[in-house]
Amino acid sequence: MQKFSTKDLTLAAMVAAVYTVLTVFLPIPQYGEVQFRIAECMTVLPFLFPWATPGLIVGCFLANLLGSPYVLDWVFGTLATALACFLTMKMPNRWLAPLPPVLCNALIVGAEIAFSTAGGFNDVFWTAVGPIALSVGLGELAVCYVLGLPLVAILPKIKVFRGLIPERRLSAI
Repeated sequence: MQKFSTKDLTLAAMVAAVYTVLTVFLPIPQYGEVQFRIAECMTVLPFLFPWATPGLIVGCFLANLLGSPYVLDWVFGTLATALACFLTMKMPNRWLAPLPPVLCNALIVGAEIAFSTAGGFNDVFWTAVGPIALSVGLGELAVCYVLGLPLVAILPKIKVFRGLIPERRLSAI
């Protein structure tokens, strides 16, 4: 594993700040059964930049802590982002990079919201979990593929960012 430098820590902190601000302050649905969290387009960044992972995890936690009505979201929403980031780093090409965030959020956040809304694992939960997971997944799909995929295509063309991409990733772009 590569050593985490001061520059990596600084960049991760910037990612955390941008994620948090985009989530907490944009006046669009960010929490709940219908989500269109613009900051989630950044969850494709670990495909190019491994240092983005801790920033996204911290940013998601802070955004959920500051804005989510679901206490479970502080843990499970952050867990979904962490898992998605680690899986995104393993994707073989940029076309698949948005897939882990879509699936992780649909399944984990969908179940967490259904659980919080239903008050536990009861008949209401089992009735709600599918539609809620689908709704969360569709919002994530839109953000990650419509905004995230172009982000992965454009950033390597910008000289400043190109120098931050590990050599092994440049061939997968």
